[in-house]
Amino acid sequence: MQSWIFLYVAIGLEVAGTVSLKFSKGMTVLVPSVLAYLLYTGSLSSLGVALKNIPVSVAYAIWAGLGSTAVALIGIFYFREPASVLKIVSLLMVVAGLVGLNLSGARH
Repeated sequence: MQSWIFLYVAIGLEVAGTVSLKFSKGMTVLVPSVLAYLLYTGSLSSLGVALKNIPVSVAYAIWAGLGSTAVALIGIFYFREPASVLKIVSLLMVVAGLVGLNLSGARH
């Protein structure tokens, strides 16, 4: 169970790091640039701890999939990026794939 907590912390830190990259304006603004570096470092460290007990195929897919989905939703709702039907359906497919991966035998 603790490994799953580390995985979700890793996802949160990765999402925050990506949003910080957006605010860094191409790594030209110091504070968000440094923050992005620190958040990504924390994310990868947490992911590494999670990998002690979660198979890498499951952990990485969930980390990347949920992180990407969360960033896409933040882009749509906070940064007012366009949301096409194809984009929404694709995000739903990513989530469905992650659910399927979890149901395939990953232990919580």
